[in-house]
This record gives sequence, structure tokens and C-alpha cells, in this order.
Amino acid sequence: MSVRLTFMCATAGDTSRNAVFGDGLLSEHGLHEARLVGAALPPYSLAIRAPSTRCGQIADALGLNATHEPALRDFDYGTWRGRTVGEVTAYDPYGYGAWLTDPDAAPHGGESVRQLCRRTAGWLSRVPPGTGDALAITEPAIIRAALVHALSAPPTAFWHFDVPPLSAVSLTLRGDHWNVRPGPVIPGGVGTSRTVPVPCVAARNQTTLLWDETANDERYDLVAWV
Repeated sequence: MSVRLTFMCATAGDTSRNAVFGDGLLSEHGLHEARLVGAALPPYSLAIRAPSTRCGQIADALGLNATHEPALRDFDYGTWRGRTVGEVTAYDPYGYGAWLTDPDAAPHGGESVRQLCRRTAGWLSRVPPGTGDALAITEPAIIRAALVHALSAPPTAFWHFDVPPLSAVSLTLRGDHWNVRPGPVIPGGVGTSRTVPVPCVAARNQTTLLWDETANDERYDLVAWV
């Protein structure tokens, strides 16, 4: 049996500097969108989720009895956990900038981008070959790390993957490597370029296009969704 692992992004959708690093509750609007997605969700042989409250809310809204998977937990934000983006950029702007540009930087004393990518790659390497069609509800950081691994991209590509709320992307296991496929078409703008959680002040760069997006000459701020 083949393996098709579909990741669905669970985020709080807060785009302000008041957004908090770490776990958080979804708004009523976010829960409503998740219920719409659940009404059109295809069947999966297995549903798993990260251990955060937010991912649990998404699973419940989708009507799924999802298994906790600790290895898919979000970043360890260290001393930044519970702080807002505004607070962090005010007292440690250089550390925050380093975290966004250097995959080995962990100014918060928690987990670096490279460490998160290695943790996620390790979990992907242990997915049983007979898993079939599985759904994983995770934070956007885990989806970015999975794409880095599947595409054999350097960790510096991590922040260039745009992962909107409730968007889905599938990894299909072919022999000993993963292929990236678009996720299912479901309501709520999945697969669009709708921007979500935290805008970051950083160097300007071009956003990586994942699927069916048209490149143009417009330039974007490098955006970190936490």
C-alpha cells in the first residue's frame, strides 16, 4: 500500500504584533471555516494531530478522532513562548532577525529551524509504508519543515513557503523519497495566497510559489508565520 500524507495547517490567524508565540485558541471565525472544510473532507485511513490546543480544536471542528503525535509539535520557542511578536522585536530585534535568516540561530534558547527540520525529517522517515491516506493537522512550521525535507531544500528555504490557515499539501511516498502534491480542493480559500499569522520585519525577498500561482514583478517582505 502506498503512503499519501496530507498536512493541514492549523493557525490562529492573528496578523498583528500582538500575536503570541506558542499555542493559542482559534477564533469563532476560524472554527466556522474549519467546520466548512470538514463538511467536504475526503475520507482518510488515519488522522493524526500535533499536541497543541489549536490542533485539537481543528480536529474536533473537522469531526475527526485524531491521534496525538508529539513528534509533530510546534517549535520550542524557549523564552519567547507566551510573548507577543511586538515584545520580542522590541527587546531583541537582532536575535529575532537572526532567527529568521540563520537556520542555526536559537536566540530564545529553544529550537532552531535546522533542529525542527531534522526532527520532522526523522518522523517522516519512520512513517510505516502501509499507512495509506493519512491526514496530519499541524502548525505551519511542521509543514514548512516537511516541504524542506521532501524537496531536499536547504533549511534557509524554510521561511519561503507560504502556508495559509487550513491549507493542505500532500506528500506521497515513492520508494525511498517523497513527492509533493497539491492538497484537496476544500472551502475557505485553501491553496490561495491569503496571508496569516505574524508579519515580520526582515529582508525583502521573493515568495516561493508552491502551486498554480503566477509569478510577477511584485516584491514581498519576508514573512514568518508563527
